[in-house]
Amino acid sequence: MDKNTVIGFVLIAAILFGFTFIQSRQTRKYAEEQAAIAAEQARLDSAARAEAALAMPVAGDGEEAAEAGQPLPVRQSVYKDSLLELSHAAEGSIVAIENDKVRIELNTRGAQPYAALVKDYYNYDSTALYIFKAGGCDYNLHVYAGEYISTADFVFDVVEQTPSSVTMRLPFAGGGYIEQKYTLREGEYMMDNALSFKGMGKLIPRNVSNFDIDCSITIPRMEKGYKNESQYSKLDYYFEGEKKPVEMGRGRNGSKRIESRLSWFAFQQQFFSAIIRAPQGFASGQLAINFASQDDPERNLMTCTANMRADLPQGDTTIPFEFYLGPNHYNTLHGYDHKFEKIIPLGGWLVGWFTRFVIIPLFNWLHRFISNFGIIILLMTLIIKIVVFPLTYKSFASSAKMAALRPEIEKINAKYPKQEDALKKQQATMDLYKRAGASMTGGCLPTLLTFPILWAMFRFFPASIELRQQGFLWASDLSTYDSIVDFGTRVPLLGDHLSLFALLMAVTMWLYSKMTMASQPASANDPNAASMRFMSVWMMPIMMFFICNNLSAGLSYYYLLSQLISMLQVWIIRKFVVDPEKILAKVRASEGKPLPKSKWQQRLEEAQRMQQQQLREQQKKGGRR
Repeated sequence: MDKNTVIGFVLIAAILFGFTFIQSRQTRKYAEEQAAIAAEQARLDSAARAEAALAMPVAGDGEEAAEAGQPLPVRQSVYKDSLLELSHAAEGSIVAIENDKVRIELNTRGAQPYAALVKDYYNYDSTALYIFKAGGCDYNLHVYAGEYISTADFVFDVVEQTPSSVTMRLPFAGGGYIEQKYTLREGEYMMDNALSFKGMGKLIPRNVSNFDIDCSITIPRMEKGYKNESQYSKLDYYFEGEKKPVEMGRGRNGSKRIESRLSWFAFQQQFFSAIIRAPQGFASGQLAINFASQDDPERNLMTCTANMRADLPQGDTTIPFEFYLGPNHYNTLHGYDHKFEKIIPLGGWLVGWFTRFVIIPLFNWLHRFISNFGIIILLMTLIIKIVVFPLTYKSFASSAKMAALRPEIEKINAKYPKQEDALKKQQATMDLYKRAGASMTGGCLPTLLTFPILWAMFRFFPASIELRQQGFLWASDLSTYDSIVDFGTRVPLLGDHLSLFALLMAVTMWLYSKMTMASQPASANDPNAASMRFMSVWMMPIMMFFICNNLSAGLSYYYLLSQLISMLQVWIIRKFVVDPEKILAKVRASEGKPLPKSKWQQRLEEAQRMQQQQLREQQKKGGRR
């Protein structure tokens, strides 16, 4: 046998092998398609039979037919399985499990959650707080088991129950059952759900490798202000291994098709959440969130839906799920180590890092000794201001020096009144600042340095459940707005109320801006300076008032304290640290003398000298040629 013959046989074998492989894949694919078609047809047939059964007369109609001398109607079966038919016709009931944190009611029809009461928390109007009220949750499983079934159509048998757990089964006439077991963990808001398929090998075809889960939860309103509550309510979903979940919502309706494996999803109200996690993962799904109107008669906030697909292993199997039904408390969520705490909006990486590792630990540490959250916010503000004071002192001192130099600046303005002398006036002003050791931009640095802190507080207070329903002074709830005047109707931009903390915050911001801008050089010929002054003194306080009027009273209170402390720091520095007479004496003593050069200026001049020297040397070499 020569070489070419061997190669020919090898190629023929490869072709035969490839043809067999491709044919087997096509056969398997065809079988799966036929099974899917059969399942869909069975579902349609079941639905048709159900409609026909519902259309048949009930027992009363049979009595009327008998009285009329007509034959009694015979009700047709909806399902082929006799036990399923009995379960379908049975009446469901409500069973409850509870621990010291939550009480969960479950409906035996569908073996699904029915209501979720969170203990130790109340709605704004002091009524019981339900994450979802009676009938507000639909949790339905779809699977092909000889015929297409939906668990919500059947009443499960309660086979075991304790105060904190319940086991329900749906038996099949051909043997086997579907079991749902719910167990509340002691002292936690977590409920474990074990979904089991036992003895179903003869009913579930081998090519059925998944089942569907339809979950819909309607979350009622729990807080005082609809706008603030809806703005901080959303739907989150998380992919295993990612740094944080993806979110949608925040007052806007939305939907998303997920084609990759998903670890968990959360239906998140401002302070409470329903989180459903699949330890083995969801294969794919469709998520949606829809907000109710502010005038909804049922006072519902939103309805969230999740249509998920999960893997169904062959043989007897138990598939675990986890339900978290509780508060958005950072340490509680963080303790599960599944990135649940990432649903709390704490800002980006820098602001979020500062909030997680500075603000929250400081807040919790102070709460160990102090129960009044108004006092805690005051102490937090003082501590933060003291810590950052070394960074802001130079800027405050520079601002105080500029205030002391105001008489000299007015002299410069009088010396150069014309527009064409603007450059000379600017040079003279800068020369004055250098001789006094002041910086014209120094007043801006405190804002820049404290901006991450201000933004961290902006994210922390509205999302902090610790402040919820905690009163201070005239505010009954620091987590929402304080209302001293209720208009009875919504006013554009302002809302239907007036917040005193927001108003006081805006007034102190105006006073602080007046204090700091008073040290800036005033010029009627400089439109930019006038515009900046107007923005700082008027526009910013007004804008902040409209923003904070509908936000957390604790946030407005913090901004109020921060402005007051900054004003006190500036006043102390101007009164006791910076002596105007010494500043002016220093300026007059340095007149006519060259100004000291900074290290940067010295390096720049040295570089210029070296460049000039190299240029002269090149010119000498060129002259010799």
